[in-house]
Formats: sequence, structure tokens, C-alpha cells
Amino acid sequence: MSNNYKRGDKDTRPWGTWEVLDCGENFCVKKICVNPHSKLSLQLHHYRGEHWIIVKGTAKVTLGDDILTKTVDEAVYIPVNTKHRIENDTESMVEFIEIQTGDNLDENDIVRLEDIYGRA
Repeated sequence: MSNNYKRGDKDTRPWGTWEVLDCGENFCVKKICVNPHSKLSLQLHHYRGEHWIIVKGTAKVTLGDDILTKTVDEAVYIPVNTKHRIENDTESMVEFIEIQTGDNLDENDIVRLEDIYGRA
């Protein structure tokens, strides 16, 4: 099992920020904030699934071949090996809680399929 995160870790990305709220042997809980008119890379993970719960704003979520609109108190489950992305097409911040579960929670399990910031 691989997990380099610890509680309180924070990072700023081109699309917004994330902060680790808690983590353990096979899980990590993050608060993720997506700036207005920003989006994360279209990606997938080979070793972890993710659960997203929207806590602020309205998000556009790519899940496999589907495009979903999710608002406060709505959730999405992203199975292992499923392409996914979250986008904020609004003027307000989108915030969600991400719960990662699996055997590898490190950044090296991010397979970027498309990225507007040149990281793919």
C-alpha cells in the first residue's frame, strides 16, 4: 500500500487547491476547491476508487462517457480504471470532499488523459 499524504497537507494547483483532512492505511480524505471556470485533468486511476461529495457550488462531472451536473449534497462514485473529471463552469467556487480508497493513493496513480495545463 502506498500513501505519501498526511493530515494537513495542502497544495495549490492551476485549477484550485486541495487539503488532506484525514488519511490512513487505505484511505485519504481531501477537501478540494475548484476555481470558477476551471477544471481538473481528464484522468483515471489503476489502484484506487474515489467518492466525491459536493459541498459548495454546482459541478460538471465527467464519469466514463457520461456528463453529470452535481450540486450540494450530491455524490459521485468513481470506480477504479474509470475516466473522470470535475469542472466548474460557474462564477462561484466549487468545493467537494474526495474520499480515496485503494492500494495506491499516491500521485503516481494519476493517468492524465487530457489536461489544459500541459501535464498530460
